[in-house]
Amino acid sequence: MRSIELVFDSSTDSLIRADWVRLQAAGLPSLAAHTSPSNRPHITLAAGADLQADGNGQWQALPMDITFSGAIVFPAGPGRYVLARAVLLTAPLLDLHRRLHRDLSGALPLTLPGAWTPHVTISRRIPGHQLGTAMDLLDLRLEGRCTGARLWDSSTRAISPLGEST
Repeated sequence: MRSIELVFDSSTDSLIRADWVRLQAAGLPSLAAHTSPSNRPHITLAAGADLQADGNGQWQALPMDITFSGAIVFPAGPGRYVLARAVLLTAPLLDLHRRLHRDLSGALPLTLPGAWTPHVTISRRIPGHQLGTAMDLLDLRLEGRCTGARLWDSSTRAISPLGEST
């Protein structure tokens, strides 16, 4: 699987990682337990087995301010969920996403314009009975800044920078 992701400045990255640490300290599932160097807070723009990224155009929109708008929960199997920070849909973010997908093939339907739900994952496979406890640990009023983009290839574990701004 390949994914094209927006990544954050160091301040935003640290704030999201603090969520991970608070969940882990409370004994809850958290991405803090995933210690691979590639594990980094991000917003997935596209995912699919055969994604190819064009390094032009759309990355000129970076850096981009983003606002988190609460929490969102996705099903992850019987009795388990993904807990994430929801990202407010803004015109610049939607425009970047649309431009990316204009010349992209092989993206999963849930990452296409009109179906995409931008978010930053905090916990995977969290049991339903622990969701309230986990949400109480998050400060959901966070604003941040995306400063770069990357292509992640899970089969080769390779990361390729696509756009970087300071």
